[in-house]
Amino acid sequence: MRLRLAAIVAVTFTIGALVGGGIATRVAAQAPPLATCGRASAPQLRTTLYFGTARPKGSVTELEWQLFLRDEVTRRFPDGLTVWDAEGQWRTAGGAVDHERSKVLLLVHPDTGAARESVQALIAKYRQQFEQESVLWETARVCVAS
Repeated sequence: MRLRLAAIVAVTFTIGALVGGGIATRVAAQAPPLATCGRASAPQLRTTLYFGTARPKGSVTELEWQLFLRDEVTRRFPDGLTVWDAEGQWRTAGGAVDHERSKVLLLVHPDTGAARESVQALIAKYRQQFEQESVLWETARVCVAS
């Protein structure tokens, strides 16, 4: 039950942060204490980033993505990562449903200011380099077996 509640809080916090922050402030203030991971594992954060690949003139090529992964992501998170291709959809401001190919990046890292700054730097760099309006960012606390 604690894990389920923590997951709900994490998702609510992420959604609240995306829609303006009002919910995020309330939920963060009510967050339950975190369960310990136990002797065989350590607490970490799992950060998942969703990078859209469509841009005003064309799309991000596989080569451009691989270079971004090598030069920006691996430099900041050299201990490892997972990437997969995805198809996303959302409702536009005009009410239409739009679709876009995406890259999903999963990182597991310590809960430190430096790691959070690295995630924010990745998002900023991707948005600037590939003319993106946004990058979806979700984070949850996890236990990693040692």
